Amino acid sequence: MRRAIATVCLSGVLNEKLTAAATAGFDAVELFENDLITSFWGPERIRERADDLGLAIDLYQPFRDLEAVAPEVFTRNLRRAEHTFDIMQRLGTGLVLMCANVGADAIDDDDLAAEQLHAVAARAGERGLRVCYEALAWSRHVNDYRRSWRIVELADHPSLGVCLDSFHILSRGHDPAAIEDIPAEKVFFLQLADAPVLAMDVLSWSRHYRCFPGQGDFDLTGFTRHVLTAGYDGPLSLEVFNDVFRRSDARRTARDAMRSLLALEDALAEATSADSDGARLGPDVQLSRTPAAGEPSGMAFVELAVNDLSGAPTEAVLSSLGFVHTRDHVSKPVSLWQQGDASVLLNRNASRSAGDVAVSAFALETPDPELSRARAEHLLSERLPREKGPDEADLTAVAAPDGTSIFFARTASGTDGWLADFIAPATGTNTPGHGTPDVGSARPSARHVTAIDHLDLPQPFDSFDEAALFYRCVIGLQPQQSFELPATYGLVRSRVLTTADRGVRLALSVALLGTGGSSRTEPEPQHVAFACSDVLGAARALTRSGAHRLEIPDNYYDDLDARLAVDPQLLAQLRELGVLYDRTGTGEYLQLVTPLVGGHLFFELVQRIDGYDAYAAGNAPVRISAHRGVTMRRQPRPPGSRR
Repeated sequence: MRRAIATVCLSGVLNEKLTAAATAGFDAVELFENDLITSFWGPERIRERADDLGLAIDLYQPFRDLEAVAPEVFTRNLRRAEHTFDIMQRLGTGLVLMCANVGADAIDDDDLAAEQLHAVAARAGERGLRVCYEALAWSRHVNDYRRSWRIVELADHPSLGVCLDSFHILSRGHDPAAIEDIPAEKVFFLQLADAPVLAMDVLSWSRHYRCFPGQGDFDLTGFTRHVLTAGYDGPLSLEVFNDVFRRSDARRTARDAMRSLLALEDALAEATSADSDGARLGPDVQLSRTPAAGEPSGMAFVELAVNDLSGAPTEAVLSSLGFVHTRDHVSKPVSLWQQGDASVLLNRNASRSAGDVAVSAFALETPDPELSRARAEHLLSERLPREKGPDEADLTAVAAPDGTSIFFARTASGTDGWLADFIAPATGTNTPGHGTPDVGSARPSARHVTAIDHLDLPQPFDSFDEAALFYRCVIGLQPQQSFELPATYGLVRSRVLTTADRGVRLALSVALLGTGGSSRTEPEPQHVAFACSDVLGAARALTRSGAHRLEIPDNYYDDLDARLAVDPQLLAQLRELGVLYDRTGTGEYLQLVTPLVGGHLFFELVQRIDGYDAYAAGNAPVRISAHRGVTMRRQPRPPGSRR
């Protein structure tokens, strides 16, 4: 399949947009009229630049409000059309998009619309050009693709066909199955856009919230399959209006767009091969296939970037949670801390600001790391360079959109896994009070922590949707819950992605307003949540050790009692130990949160009981406020201020 992108999807001036599209590997563009009007290049220069980049201009758009109008209005519209045809010939493109009339003077008369479209198509045909007619979701009369097809059929001209746009069809809830009834030669163009399901007018929804396939809630696989089954053999083209995309780096957006199309093609190919009713796509359709790497089975480790100031406090918190320093890397300043099946690496080689600590990488247990790498690279992921010794494990890492390194690894004994790069620490470096670890085994026994339950990684505002698509397509996670949290200084959106068996859980979050320089607009901290067999027991151990706990307000427990009628004895323990609680159905969730480490990261111990499968989103505002309260109490007060 040829792949195209509308210039309206991308930020910048026209040359930046064309360069970004070509760099990402697109075959063609839809040239948006406004990009031409605002360019200092004439149509011939634009055509020359596109040719130099290997890009075709497959469509010029949009032409608005042509049809179903009074004769005198139509005469003026024909003059506009002739001007557009002149531009098209200078650009070297043969197809123009005509949107169904949205004007107040549009007449609800299909015969009149067909007559006028026939007239304009005849003029286009004389120049060797074609016109594709599109039903907009908010057009005054023609807002259903089935009606636009009836009008094109009535017009009956070989230079007139339809444009099918997934947003305009799916946003209104129209059944795309009837697309298969349209003759293939009459489907002139296909435009694809996804979108989250929102309760708002379709015009605002379309202009601000479209996204690339796989980033929203529409069934783009099913929709596109109907179009290809009808026999369409033109490009898969993206037309996305999105405020974030239009202010983001054009090359990055174009790469994300291409990734979405590659993933869509793979989903189409898989759905077609698995179809038992014998349905097949058109004879000329050849879809790209992505290497099937298999689902990751868990997290092998989480790596934290620390420095001389933050290293010791981070070690102290891990030790208080029951982790043991078991090994050191053979050639790098990286130490391994373990408990149960949870492994944490502290990397002192990473560049961090003074006293800071953050998740710099995590490793996924995959059945075939090399195949996982091939899949990631096919989907345009950046492979990260890595220095290693001659006998060290050859780990592959790719960069997530926020810069986090993701390793594809295999934990195994002997020389076949990442653990082989770690040796027993020097005498005297083990954490006091825990004895000497058994470095011959892969993991020390668990006190309370059994595994890594999930990670929460706040994302830059401009790459939230990009990150969700990356983890879904490249890593193979599936989107689960999505919710908005009332944080102390504004709403935070969170989206959870997991493997089917929940062996890997990842939460992405973003402040709904862009961040600024003040402390009130700092991004939410990252957190690493460890699965725990006994949160209350772990909380008691923390109390006995004198370790700092995050203080939770009494008001929270009073409200908890009112909402959930928690057993009085359990409620008393929760209150005493500062443990958060949630319940859904018969499932329960116990949650112990540490104070912030380095200002931008904290740990959790979480206990899931009787199949609890959520993340206690209702507790997040309490936790956020508690962390904020600690931070404010630590800040020096101006001289003379009252406490």
